[in-house]
Amino acid sequence: MAENGALPLLLLNGPNLNTLGLRQPDVYGEQTLAEVVRDCERIAAELGFGLRAAQTNHEGEMIDWLHEARGQVGGIIINPGAWTHTSVALADALVFPEVPIVEVHISNIHKREPFRHHSYVSPLAVGVIAGLGVRGYEYAVRFLADHLAPGSDDD
Repeated sequence: MAENGALPLLLLNGPNLNTLGLRQPDVYGEQTLAEVVRDCERIAAELGFGLRAAQTNHEGEMIDWLHEARGQVGGIIINPGAWTHTSVALADALVFPEVPIVEVHISNIHKREPFRHHSYVSPLAVGVIAGLGVRGYEYAVRFLADHLAPGSDDD
């Protein structure tokens, strides 16, 4: 728990995001996932929140982490990678009515191949950030910290 008693934020990244900085830097940038996580941890701490982060290339593992997170986190930031467009199972695991979810995509999925335009996650999220590069993660942390602040009137 953070100093303010708030539950930590959970930052989850799906398949291939462990290759940030190496894979298609023209699309995803040159910053590594470790650097992204470090920056998010720093920002969350500045805003009074802890942050737990994990990445997996295994869908079942992601789903297990979500099940284990119930009652343990105050908000979820998720970049599901390709599972965004394919995984009903992940969407089912993300049904957390008590926890706000922000979906993040480094690239603008709506400017890419047509199969990337549909998201199974977006209907469950309070917000979606796409196409802003890795800064989208920072914006998601800041949004959730504000959204979870006492007296917030965000929906």
